[in-house]
Amino acid sequence: MGKIFSNEVKQALQDIYYNERAGRGKEALALLEKASAAGDGDASCILARCFCGYQYVWSGHGFPEDDNRAISLLHKSVEQGSALGVLVALRSGELTPSVQKKMPFANLMEAFEEVLGIAEAGDAFCQYTIANSYFWWDFLRIQNKGRDSFPNQEAYRAYLKENISQCEDWFWKALRGGIYFAANNLNRYYTQGDEDIIAPRPEMAKDLWKIGAEYGHPIHQSIYADKLENAGQNEEALRWYKASAEGGQPGSWCDVGRFYMEGKGVEKDEAYAVQCFEREIPIGNIGSYNYLGKAYFFGRGVAQDYAKAFQLLSYAYDKGSKWGVFYLGKCCFYGLGTPQDYTRALQFLNEVNWNYWEADYLRGMIYARGLGIAPDIPKGIAYLQKAGSHQEAKEELLHYKKTLFGKWVRR
Repeated sequence: MGKIFSNEVKQALQDIYYNERAGRGKEALALLEKASAAGDGDASCILARCFCGYQYVWSGHGFPEDDNRAISLLHKSVEQGSALGVLVALRSGELTPSVQKKMPFANLMEAFEEVLGIAEAGDAFCQYTIANSYFWWDFLRIQNKGRDSFPNQEAYRAYLKENISQCEDWFWKALRGGIYFAANNLNRYYTQGDEDIIAPRPEMAKDLWKIGAEYGHPIHQSIYADKLENAGQNEEALRWYKASAEGGQPGSWCDVGRFYMEGKGVEKDEAYAVQCFEREIPIGNIGSYNYLGKAYFFGRGVAQDYAKAFQLLSYAYDKGSKWGVFYLGKCCFYGLGTPQDYTRALQFLNEVNWNYWEADYLRGMIYARGLGIAPDIPKGIAYLQKAGSHQEAKEELLHYKKTLFGKWVRR
């Protein structure tokens, strides 16, 4: 590798990291694949990061996660002579002694200085990499130093503080240059400090997500919108959710839909809310499956369709979300959009782990009447009494009485 990146790597960094909302991630991935195959070690390094999941690359690109391929590509980047690959492999725990022997550098400091030169020339990804070398204490291995390199503990602590603190300026440079991940580590640096060496300064973190949002990063626009919503600033929150959604952040159209469905910070528009939820169905967003399922269940913004409601809510449930479990239970209880099945209804209703009178009422009916199971009148009465402030439960309770011996029976 020379002192600058190839045109292919520069373009890929632009499309994948610095201007992710342009929607050119897949084109950039193909560009990296070709460059990596042609021997470009930096391309192999960036390509490896693309397969490492949402913690290392924006989820909006939709790149597949493949840890084995990422590791193979990192090793390949080191062998191909990428100084950046050396530092990223070190940070990832993949620069084993055997891999390190294959790098064409005399030592880690030589690789570090090459990446530092590109960072000083203005590349944000390298600035982020340099910052991480300080933030995560990789500088110890790079500089080949440790506690035994210093005459006393005080000198060692001074050395650690001097190096760790350098991450702050580099993270800011990386953030301004287009690496939104830098804000994540800055937030940790400011809110947690670093052991007893760097003191926390939480006040420095308060505007990080706003800054990232203003720079145009969809994920930061979503995080900032969350904060505004929690603060009750709904109109402003909706503005940022929309910006995030238009930039391609997964889940943000669902948030926009929530606001329009509830009339939160905007005039209620249930039909438009449904359109927002539908936009996220192709990417499998669980929230949109839940909200769209509820819309079909009640006929809000769409014609009521219990079968579609059950299908959508079941998809979310099968993916681990219990948000719509009550509606699934109710559908099974009454046979709405699915065959009536009291046993299955009870399974769903028993997963309702929040206080809700209708869930208690339906469970009470199943236990007290023995619907699909052996009757357990005392258990059914307990659920009915829990829901007893509602008319349906009151009327059902009239069908039961206690005997002289205190046993509940049906009249």
